[in-house]
Amino acid sequence: MALRGLEVAVLLASACVAGVCCDEFSILRSPQSVVFRDGGWPIPGDRIPDVAALFMGFSIEEDLPWPGLAAGDLFHRPRAAVLVTVKGVDKLTLPAKGISYPIENAVPFSLDSVANAIHNLFSEETPVVLQLAPSEERVYMVGKANSVFEDLSVTLRQLRNRLFQDNSILSSLPLNSLSRNNEVDLLFLSELQVLRDIVALLSRHKHLAKDHSPDLYSLELSGLEEIGKHYGEDSQQFKDASQILVDTLQKFADEMYNLYGGNAVVEMVAVKAFNSPLTRKTRSILQSSQVVSGETDNPYNLAYPYNYNYSVIFNIILWMMIGLALAVIVISYNLWNMDPGYDSIIYRMTNQKIRMD
Repeated sequence: MALRGLEVAVLLASACVAGVCCDEFSILRSPQSVVFRDGGWPIPGDRIPDVAALFMGFSIEEDLPWPGLAAGDLFHRPRAAVLVTVKGVDKLTLPAKGISYPIENAVPFSLDSVANAIHNLFSEETPVVLQLAPSEERVYMVGKANSVFEDLSVTLRQLRNRLFQDNSILSSLPLNSLSRNNEVDLLFLSELQVLRDIVALLSRHKHLAKDHSPDLYSLELSGLEEIGKHYGEDSQQFKDASQILVDTLQKFADEMYNLYGGNAVVEMVAVKAFNSPLTRKTRSILQSSQVVSGETDNPYNLAYPYNYNYSVIFNIILWMMIGLALAVIVISYNLWNMDPGYDSIIYRMTNQKIRMD
């Protein structure tokens, strides 16, 4: 009975974990300088931007205790980070070369912190920063993205018109059970058209992939979610759309990876539905003033929390002091063992003057 009870507890625990970590964070392509371990460790949804910041070489405010990202080559950082968020499905069948991790607490996130870090550090070189959600007509371009993607369709009207042009995906993509006369299907296909247009426009400016400033692409696709709501997730349309999306995403990842000379990280987030963001506990102004004015402030005599730049400043001061101490020791030793008659030019000039007199 004890063994059976233990098995039931394990099954319940695994079911709970599966229920919490049902969405996936996948790595489609990555260079050798960025190492992702294959272990299936869950990653918190709000820390996905920190993963992108770390493998791009930027610092983060809080440590990320996630073993999925290993310490890669510090002197060869990727030139581009591409993140594609697919809404409406918690898992997509990826090829064997991809690595996937479950997402714990899939809350809405953005790469604004990474975009700000790129803009602040490489403002003179004007890197390419593109954040786009075609179905919501939400677009954000910084730097050279304004000139590179000025012909990119971003509104729903532009997306629809782009689909019925001669070189659109409607003429080359097998639609299967999807229809070009349905608005929901056209919305899904227009997002795939955006992926193809991004590669086509970027291939005209291949010199941007060879500069020293890193680029950032963040794309959000919700067309598959609309197909699931319209036809149902068990429908043939949803299955065909999922397979078309997988093939298109893998081709998009390979093309972006090759455009940057194999030095780009392409990620994908598949999320069924975002959870409501976590609310922070706040205190009233009256309560905070009472705590500050009271005598019970910091009752355990704890130190103030350090800034995340503390370790950097500490190392700079530490090694500077060690270098100065070694320099003083070496100079003092040489002065102590110096022969005034041979090593000092002052004594040598003085002896010649005495002999001349």
